[in-house]
Amino acid sequence: MNRSDLCDSSANTAVSEHHSQDLALLHLGQRLQQQQYRFVTVTPLTHLRVNGREENRTAHNLRDIFGWSRPFEAGLLGAQEHQALFQSGFLHPQADMWVSGVRWSSLDDLLLVHSSFPTQAHDSVFFGPDTYRFAQAVEGFLQSSVHPIQTAVDIGCGSGVGAILIAKARPGAQVIALDINPLALRFTAVNASLAGVDNVCACHSDILAGTTGCFDLIVANPPYMQDTQRRAYRHGGEHLGSELSVRILTQAIDRLTPGGSVILYTGAPCVEGVDLFLEQALPLVDRPGLAWSYREMDPDVFGEELETVIYREVERIAAVVLIVTKRQ
Repeated sequence: MNRSDLCDSSANTAVSEHHSQDLALLHLGQRLQQQQYRFVTVTPLTHLRVNGREENRTAHNLRDIFGWSRPFEAGLLGAQEHQALFQSGFLHPQADMWVSGVRWSSLDDLLLVHSSFPTQAHDSVFFGPDTYRFAQAVEGFLQSSVHPIQTAVDIGCGSGVGAILIAKARPGAQVIALDINPLALRFTAVNASLAGVDNVCACHSDILAGTTGCFDLIVANPPYMQDTQRRAYRHGGEHLGSELSVRILTQAIDRLTPGGSVILYTGAPCVEGVDLFLEQALPLVDRPGLAWSYREMDPDVFGEELETVIYREVERIAAVVLIVTKRQ
């Protein structure tokens, strides 16, 4: 089966020559790899606190520019890196300085491009602590699973982490990275090329609407906050942000091959001790023909949201992983 048989609107993951901006971004990533650049991305609040220190107002090195998103003087960035960033279209003036429109983050041996801080635009591509936890869930499953994976999909791929991890661990699999955000698909293509994987294709799709057939593995790390601005990278819909996760789960279960699994990393708002996401998920997963497991990876994330009107009755938001397998 060809990849085009699985995805109605696929885009070759290899960065095409006519996409000169993306090629420039890829070359920048390669330059950063050569210079052994590394950066671990923190929460937005930690980012604000660290950048708020007087000595961190402007950039002094590559990590400041591409990790901390600090403004920098023209001479700080090497000529080749400056030119690549300029050609990519992600170099922006700020007063008498410059600022990068992208960030580069490390995940083990991977280097991944995503949106700069702060992520305010509606098409921002988010990367942060949730991404690291999602990666742990996917890698843990891949290390323990013996079920063959021929076809896999990463729903709402963002920077492409899920798809790339699957592609690296199962080089014989056909992996599709799906997103409704064109910028996410561009970043996924760059990141997959930088990771050296050629078995990923990027497709524009609302959940699984743009695909056909069934899959051996489906993974998703969707936005799970109820965002008043309805930003795509953050808004998980109604029910305190659980709506999108439930939609994904509903569609994904119906598209599994026998023995296939769904890995859903999401947030679970808790009110008076009740996990509202699990309450909605149980009727979908606790039925004949399915096996499932559920665990909290972090009992308390995005605590600052509890101060907002929307979350005034919520006690905590947990980061959870739900794995559902279709029995053979």
